[in-house]
Amino acid sequence: MPTFDYTEELGVEVVEETPRVAQAGPVSELSPGPHISLAADEAPRAAITIVLVTSAHRREGAQGVLMSDGPGASSDTARANGGPPRAELVLLSLVLAAAVANLNLAVANVALPTIGKAFDASQSQLNLIAVGYSLGIAASVLYLGAVGDRYGRKLMLLLGSAFSIPLSILAAYAPNPQVLVGARILGGVTGGLCYPTTLALIAALWTGPARTKAIALWSATGAAIAALAPLLSGVLLHHFWWGSAFLVTVPIAAGAFAMAWFLVPAHVNETSRPVDNLGGILSVVMVGALILCINFAVVPNSSALVISLALITVVALVAFVLRQQRAPSPLFDLHVAARRTFWVAAMAGIIVFGSLMGAMFIGQQFLQNVLNYGTEQAGAAILPAPILMVLVAPRSAKMVESRGSRPTLLLGYAFVALGFVVMLLLWHEGSAYWEVGLGYALVGIGVGFAATPAARSLTGSVPPTRVGMASGTADLQRDLGGALMQSILGALLTAGYAVAFGAAIAASPNQNQITAATQSELTKSFDSASAVAAQYPKYSQAIISAAKTSFLKGDRWAYTAGLVAVLFGTYLVFAFFPSRDEEITLLEGYRTSDTLGASAAREP
Repeated sequence: MPTFDYTEELGVEVVEETPRVAQAGPVSELSPGPHISLAADEAPRAAITIVLVTSAHRREGAQGVLMSDGPGASSDTARANGGPPRAELVLLSLVLAAAVANLNLAVANVALPTIGKAFDASQSQLNLIAVGYSLGIAASVLYLGAVGDRYGRKLMLLLGSAFSIPLSILAAYAPNPQVLVGARILGGVTGGLCYPTTLALIAALWTGPARTKAIALWSATGAAIAALAPLLSGVLLHHFWWGSAFLVTVPIAAGAFAMAWFLVPAHVNETSRPVDNLGGILSVVMVGALILCINFAVVPNSSALVISLALITVVALVAFVLRQQRAPSPLFDLHVAARRTFWVAAMAGIIVFGSLMGAMFIGQQFLQNVLNYGTEQAGAAILPAPILMVLVAPRSAKMVESRGSRPTLLLGYAFVALGFVVMLLLWHEGSAYWEVGLGYALVGIGVGFAATPAARSLTGSVPPTRVGMASGTADLQRDLGGALMQSILGALLTAGYAVAFGAAIAASPNQNQITAATQSELTKSFDSASAVAAQYPKYSQAIISAAKTSFLKGDRWAYTAGLVAVLFGTYLVFAFFPSRDEEITLLEGYRTSDTLGASAAREP
């Protein structure tokens, strides 16, 4: 029978009356020797049981994690210092696996103008190419995170890394925009296979301050890699064709697969509960329909499709909520999700990561279309963001431990908001690089501060067997946030550009000479306008000038929306996220409640 060990330092912990501790709880922090415990069905009444905590318990690790034999498995799961054996190599393998998804999230951005010219693609098609990977991973990450909790996170990690390779090759050699969009979406699904497991394994294998540091490194490295993607793409595009940008992740995926095979434990704190497959399907439909609805909202003559997608989103959302309330083993535990440290952190992460992805998406097109940067220059222009993310991450981890998550999140939001202000006020035709770099630097600092507390709060708010839900939500922050913000900002850019260029045509003295077909091409996208300019050399300069002016008006719409979103996120954190002392009390209460609930579920 499981017993509850009451210690002044740790609260309620589940242990077993054997030399091996197999239940959740920071057992490694208990000192060797006897501890007085109360039987689960008798607490807090009599029936006192003596439980011997031996040195073997301490070697078991802070989470009391069980690991099965297999490549990378070990009986000493977590060391007394809060991490697994060969912690640095294990963390490196998880960071590499996450890097495949992080690179794919942003690798297309710098290539969009080149892709647009190669396929004569509309702005809406370019938006879908950019957001396709985010769409695939955001729609699947909750479902596949739960599958990993049940059937093995290492298995999911290996499958995702392996399948990402052929899909990257398909994207690189896509013959048309439709195939490219499809490859990007399917590639995102492979990201959903492996990406949730990276944070889930960190949460299971590390504890205490060591876990905070590991999460900080994972978050900062992931965001920095995503931000570095444009530079890597730019270098490749300078020497090769547009498809080379999608081959960046192939060697990384191969390396991640090999390291994960040999280093990552086979099974860690996984659940035996069945997966809520119906809830998973509903989550895929709900998120996918929402993102597509936003993207098609600005496509001409697509109102029927947009209304249909909106209705599908609403119906799927209602059905998903009802299913989670009634399912015996819900995919997304709404009771856990209602915890303030969970839902506020989730919303905060969605907005801050979405802001980063949105800023890069619009910014890359601004640099190449308006400032005439080459692909390498445009990729290098973003370097202040990833550099400062990595430099700030250790400071963020220390600030979380000393002052709590709330002030760290608010500080991050302040920097991101300042970044959007710089973009609104200083990014224009003829902007100097320091103005561009300043905007990216401020956003990078903000994401560096905000990423760690957002991810840490999610993983600390759930029971160990639901860590896939937390990691899935943490991944959803990046993926759904990136997809939503890129979709929203891209839609506003498209709409603003079309309105501005339409107004320029209406005010032109040669308006009557412009055919409907030509007007449609001019208002479709900047790249289409450039193609028209090449066909009419006499009017080329005027067309390009009007296209730049229209683009700038469109991106003002986008940056304003980004700033509003950041201010809204700041309000959420300030008004609803608990202070440091209250956060500690809440998290301890959640752990106690989860432990008691888990024990009650095991009782016959």
